[in-house]
Amino acid sequence: MPVISVTLLPGYSSQAEERLVGRLATTARSVIAASAAGTTVFVQHASTYQRDGRVFGAGGAERPDAGALVREFLARMQARELDAARAFLAPGFSMHFPGSGPMHQLEELVQWGRQRYRSVGKTFETVDECWTGEGAIVYCSGTLHGVWLDGSSFSGVRFLDRFDVRDGLIVRQDVWNDLALVMPAAAP
Repeated sequence: MPVISVTLLPGYSSQAEERLVGRLATTARSVIAASAAGTTVFVQHASTYQRDGRVFGAGGAERPDAGALVREFLARMQARELDAARAFLAPGFSMHFPGSGPMHQLEELVQWGRQRYRSVGKTFETVDECWTGEGAIVYCSGTLHGVWLDGSSFSGVRFLDRFDVRDGLIVRQDVWNDLALVMPAAAP
């Protein structure tokens, strides 16, 4: 059974330490066939250390929880709080939806959606993070619900979103869903 020990300098929040412990345990179990109950992660704290002739007394910056960041962005988008949603986007952001070309402004997406439905919302089943050397890839899946242009409602429509998150900002969003399969015939 794996036993992992991590030493941190001061300055990290308890939430960051909890995320670190959980992810280290998951990482160990992705390589070693160990149970969650048999995986132990300890966090120790050091007040200072020296590296390359320099003394350090505080840790580096915390990365935001990429999954939570994406969910908050999507909540702002669903509420049509575009200014608040825009704060989550990196310069050069692009989004790609079924049947659309690349879009770079949130207003483009809102206008594009107005031609398809009156409203749309998401029910999340999973939010998964995959970390790379440059940031995180976040996958969200679940179902869509909403109201078509003709006033009829829809629900249970599958979706999968992929977000590229770097330095706490969303660089790219790719969307796949089954809306075209259930769209009323009179809609575009």
